[in-house]
Amino acid sequence: MKNLRSLINNKKKPLVVPGVYDAIGAKIAQKIGFEAMFQTGYGTSATLLGMPDYGFIGATETLDNARRISDAISVPLIVDIDTGYGNALTVRKLIQELENAGVSGVFLEDQKWPKRCGHMKGKDVIPREEYVEKLQSAIDAKSSKDFIIVARTDARATEGLDKAIDRGNYYKKIGADVIFVEAPKSLEEMKKIGKSINAPLVANMIEGGATPISSASKLNKMGYKIILYPLSILYANTFATLKILHELKNNGTTIKLKNNLVRFDQFNDIVELSKYSKLEKKYSK
Repeated sequence: MKNLRSLINNKKKPLVVPGVYDAIGAKIAQKIGFEAMFQTGYGTSATLLGMPDYGFIGATETLDNARRISDAISVPLIVDIDTGYGNALTVRKLIQELENAGVSGVFLEDQKWPKRCGHMKGKDVIPREEYVEKLQSAIDAKSSKDFIIVARTDARATEGLDKAIDRGNYYKKIGADVIFVEAPKSLEEMKKIGKSINAPLVANMIEGGATPISSASKLNKMGYKIILYPLSILYANTFATLKILHELKNNGTTIKLKNNLVRFDQFNDIVELSKYSKLEKKYSK
């Protein structure tokens, strides 16, 4: 497995990371060639509970999902742990459990609980001193120097861009490896963040979200090292599901959309059927 820190520090190219929420999606992303992936809290809440990213999932759901995804892949997994689901002690426990599960890093944010998706209205942030207690706990809890802590601030929406930048710089000073200023409104704001914070940065590219979509190369020149597409797979899968189910409901068959589906053998290849068939034969002798 490539080291997540070395991938982030690669000066030749940014790290483009898709968001995943289940093991099969993670296996597909790895098969395509992505070098790391991100377990999205938004996607985890939607697919496990059928509910929005509104503070409905906790440490148990996050950790269980991370274990399943981590077991299915051999590339670094970064996990969205929202606000840490409590205080500094709960953050410490969760970091240790995630690291034991094979996770390579986390996103920890400074929202008030119950939190919500960073591109939704109505969010608020905790005092930075309270957040720093959690951040320091996360830093102290990790056993590997290569485990990455991404400090996310949602202060842009509540306190303005300058205060969000101040928080980002302070979190870097405390010891965060990567800084994530969530939901800037324009490329000009993103450029200002890049010029004002001397740290690897996250660009969060949500289709239809608050931040304009831009190319990985352009964002990298601004100082963004992790180019995150957290919801692309979820939205694409939802679109495909709606399409196939409408076809089945309206016409009683999916034959017209057969070219929109992977074949039986293609899917079996993704889930490594041949590998387990060989193992079955080996142990049935």
